[in-house]
Amino acid sequence: MLIPDIKKYIDQSVLCWLATVSKDGIPNVSPKEIFTYLDDEHIGIAHIASPKSVRNLKNNPNVCVSFVDVFVQKGYKLVGQAEIIPKSHPDFLVTAAKILTMAGSAFPVQALIKIKVLKTAPIVAPSYFMYPETTTEENRIAGALKTYKVQEYLK
Repeated sequence: MLIPDIKKYIDQSVLCWLATVSKDGIPNVSPKEIFTYLDDEHIGIAHIASPKSVRNLKNNPNVCVSFVDVFVQKGYKLVGQAEIIPKSHPDFLVTAAKILTMAGSAFPVQALIKIKVLKTAPIVAPSYFMYPETTTEENRIAGALKTYKVQEYLK
C-alpha cells in the first residue's frame, strides 16, 4: 500500500495534516510535525500536543492524512483507521521507535497515533495538468523558492 513514492514524499515533507471528526460530526484538521511510515501498511504520528485529535480518535478512528512537498507541489492523501498506542502499552517502545528517534528529547511523545492505511491518492498541483508542456518539478521548485522568499530567508 505504501509504495516507494509515498514514502519518498513522507520523507520530504515537513508537516502532515491529520483530519479527524468529533463525536458531534465536527471536523478537525491539525498539523503534525513528527510523522513517518512504520512499514508498508502503517504510518505513525507523534501525539505531542494533540488532545482534540486524540479525543476525536477515541470516538471515531477514521482519519485522513495529507502531506505535500511544498517545493515540487506534490504529495499524497492517505485514508485509514487510527489506533492510539499510549506510552504505557507494552509494545510502545518498539512500535514507536522511529517516532521516538525523530522526536528526540525535544518533544515529549505522549502516545503514538498508528494509522493503518486503507486508501491512497496523489496530490498534485493543478499546473502539472493545466500546463503539462511547461510545468516541471524544477520550475515548481524555482517558483516556490521565489514565492516563499527562501533565498532571502537564508541570508
